[in-house]
This record gives sequence, structure tokens and C-alpha cells, in this order.
Amino acid sequence: MKTYRRQIREKILQALYTLELREVDIESASHWLLTKEIMDDPNAMKFFNHLVNSIVKNREEIDRYIAKHTFNWDMSRIAIIDKNILRMALAEILFCEDIPPKVSINEAIEIAKKFSSTDKSSKFVNGILDAIFNDLKAEGRVQKCGRGLIDHSETKLQKTESDQ
Repeated sequence: MKTYRRQIREKILQALYTLELREVDIESASHWLLTKEIMDDPNAMKFFNHLVNSIVKNREEIDRYIAKHTFNWDMSRIAIIDKNILRMALAEILFCEDIPPKVSINEAIEIAKKFSSTDKSSKFVNGILDAIFNDLKAEGRVQKCGRGLIDHSETKLQKTESDQ
């Protein structure tokens, strides 16, 4: 399934773009984008549906984080593509426990390079996501589990402190 994830993220971005421009529901905006290959893979569809639903259900919360970290930028001034890349990455960070935050951020940067209209978009996306991720970590909002998601330096520090 990992090979599909970038492709799925790109399809979700296209669906979110459609939602911004037309008055349709998420299913109408997204399912026509899916390839047979993705639709025939239950894990790919599970990832697709979970991420889309997380974005749609939690859009207000996600947008509050974006607005808080874009300072003098009104949300309506952020390019639609960039805004939706940020939404998608934040939904992954907040609601996809099995995806490391660095992966979500790196995927967002790569997708911004491919889809955004300016060269500055990937730097903008990176800066905003880094700032939000640091806040989320400080608030204890990032709940990740699974292999490769534990920061071993923190584990060693906690072990050293408990040994004293």
C-alpha cells in the first residue's frame, strides 16, 4: 500500500480542490478520481477514506492551527492548493497514528513542489507545518504508535532519569 500513498494523497488534494470550487459532497468530489488499482486494494481505500473523513470532520480545528501559524495572512489569501496540502498533512499528523509526522511533512513538501503554482509554496508549507508540529508536540496532541514512531533519544533520557 505504501506505493499508493503518494498517489492517494494527490487524489485527496484534487478532491479538496473540487470541494473548494464547487458545491458537492466529498464523495462526489473524490470517488471519480480513484483508479481501479486503488479501489481494488482494501488497505488503499481504508487509508483514502480515513484521511478524507479526518480532513472533512476536523476542518475547523485544522484551519484554526493553520490560521494561528500564518500570522498576518487571512486564510482566504492562502492559495487553495497550499491550504489543502496543509489540511491534509495536519490531518495525517493528528489522526493517522501509524504515519510518522516527518513523513507527513515531507510528503506535503513534495506534493507542493508538484502541484503549487510558485517555487515558494514548498518552503511555505514546510515552515507552517514545522511550526504547527512543534506546537502540537508541546501540547501533547501528537499520538503516534507503531514501529519507527518512537523518538529513542527521549526514551533513553527517561530511562536515565528513572535509573537515578
